[in-house]
Amino acid sequence: MAATCYGLTDISMRPIVQEVEELQNKILQMGGLVENSIRNSIQSLVTQDEQMATDVLRSEDRINQLDIEIDEFATRLLALHQPVARDLRFATAAIKINSDLERMGDLASNIARHSISFMERSSARNLVDIPRMSKTVQAMVRDSLDALARHDEALARSVLVSDDIVDDLKDSVYQELLGMLEAGTAPPAPAFDLMFIAHNLERIADHATNIAEDVLFLTKGMDVRHNRAQ
Repeated sequence: MAATCYGLTDISMRPIVQEVEELQNKILQMGGLVENSIRNSIQSLVTQDEQMATDVLRSEDRINQLDIEIDEFATRLLALHQPVARDLRFATAAIKINSDLERMGDLASNIARHSISFMERSSARNLVDIPRMSKTVQAMVRDSLDALARHDEALARSVLVSDDIVDDLKDSVYQELLGMLEAGTAPPAPAFDLMFIAHNLERIADHATNIAEDVLFLTKGMDVRHNRAQ
């Protein structure tokens, strides 16, 4: 198991409110890194900047390390403090949010890899609706983390609404690219890179939605995963 800077005695002797605050800060720190990776992975595609895409791949190690640290911290908080009510909800939500952020980091790396592949195989500048889709996804990620930081129910609900917009944009990207392939106006390999990028953006949006749902669980004690009308 990876080493951690927190001993059993250290974490058990501090007030739980301090531990919960530190856990939230760690999650928001990881969220900031993930936001940067998502933004830079798409920016590398838009600006044809291979070095930027490579930097996204390098940042994955730090995100993975924070994933381990947060998971250990939250697990020890649960074991040593045995929190109840809101603190218990936060600790359990934190573990799930941590997992969603780690997956977002992986997906941003996937986008960076396909961006590099696209640059190597095409000089085309037609990225269809991917830049627009990316802006919506980035806003969802930012709003889900802001909702967590502020315990903002309304902001969390706005993320759930945006998920349908992203799904529609992904379908639009697919349809346009397939039309170009059928018409012979786009080479297959770069077109498939763009499809994979759109797919990864859609998956990032799903994880942002998961975080928004966890914020609603935290603030209202409600599970809206299968009934967003609550």
